Amino acid sequence: MRKDSEHPTPTRRLSKAERRHQLLQTALLIVREENADRLTLGHLAVRAGVSKPVVYDHFATRSALLIELYKWIDTERVNAFRDAMAGNIQSMEETALILASAYIECAADNTGEFYAVGAALAGSDEKAAVFQALLNDCVQMFVDVLTPYAELPTDELERRCIGLVGAGEALAGALVRDRYDQTDVIDAFASLIRGALQKTD
Repeated sequence: MRKDSEHPTPTRRLSKAERRHQLLQTALLIVREENADRLTLGHLAVRAGVSKPVVYDHFATRSALLIELYKWIDTERVNAFRDAMAGNIQSMEETALILASAYIECAADNTGEFYAVGAALAGSDEKAAVFQALLNDCVQMFVDVLTPYAELPTDELERRCIGLVGAGEALAGALVRDRYDQTDVIDAFASLIRGALQKTD
């Protein structure tokens, strides 16, 4: 009589979306554990345990893989922050400080995977367009978070959030250059956020 172990249960084949998610997760591990320079389509296939054609079916080039990973990391971070904010009702002052802190710490992080992948994309023709799309996502996240506290028309709030994201990028850049202390930068950004919510006559 054969043992059950001699009849392994067939592994369920991943859907295309599931496989793409698995490949992106594996790509993130490569960047985290080895560095972005090691992220090639061939190495990704080895680490993911799939053939090269499977990887090429999802990402035609290394640049395409880097761009998708860059977007995926950013989307995951934005969604996690949006979910966290939605689950905690804060005062406007607290929300402004939390939003400022999260954005500055994220934008000024030059050690994490997001920064590493962005650096690997340097010189790519697509990077500018991708970066602009991610900034647009940040603007929408600011709008979503701040809408409950703003007595402003939607289009006016969006314009102000565009300005806030631009200010956040500039302040994060100053922090990276050690021009200001992180606490001072976060406080300044929180003050700008609170000010942007004020109605003007």
